Amino acid sequence: MRPKRLTRCSPPSIVRQMIKAGDKLPNATLRESTGYDDELHCPTSPQPVDLESITKGKKVVLFGVPGAFTKTCSSKHLPGYLSAHDALKASGVDAIICISVNDGYVMSAWGRDHEVGDRIRMLGDGSGELTKRLGLQADLTANGMGVRCRRFSMLVVDGVVKNVNVEEPGKFEVSDAQTMLRQLEG
Repeated sequence: MRPKRLTRCSPPSIVRQMIKAGDKLPNATLRESTGYDDELHCPTSPQPVDLESITKGKKVVLFGVPGAFTKTCSSKHLPGYLSAHDALKASGVDAIICISVNDGYVMSAWGRDHEVGDRIRMLGDGSGELTKRLGLQADLTANGMGVRCRRFSMLVVDGVVKNVNVEEPGKFEVSDAQTMLRQLEG
């Protein structure tokens, strides 16, 4: 009798279910640079930010984009939330957070380019840790961008997701600031 031939196999992929209303927001460590070094012409070193600690006891709008400095993200998504900042705050939102699978330096430079100031926290999810935990990965390797975040927005109250709006690939119809404002009013 011949012995069984052993074959190598990789462990099964873990497919995470997409986040939905009623779920607890998964914790992740993101990166944020809040300063700029004029001498070096670059943002200061990004510091770790614990997502759980900045959403605890707060009403937070969190939106994610496929990439900083990309067309729709730069011309529509981020500017829309900047324009809606005062209305979102008037609706009781404590903080607005933008994430992308970019490093904290890039997110800071993008925020600086759009004159975000302290109106929106620009957090880098450089390794896609949060994106994976949310089940919102988008494989854009065919476009030279690697694995990124799907375009989305969500309302989080005290660490629990109340609304989540995820775009279909290539679309910008449900994750915009005006949709979020309507959901806050309703």
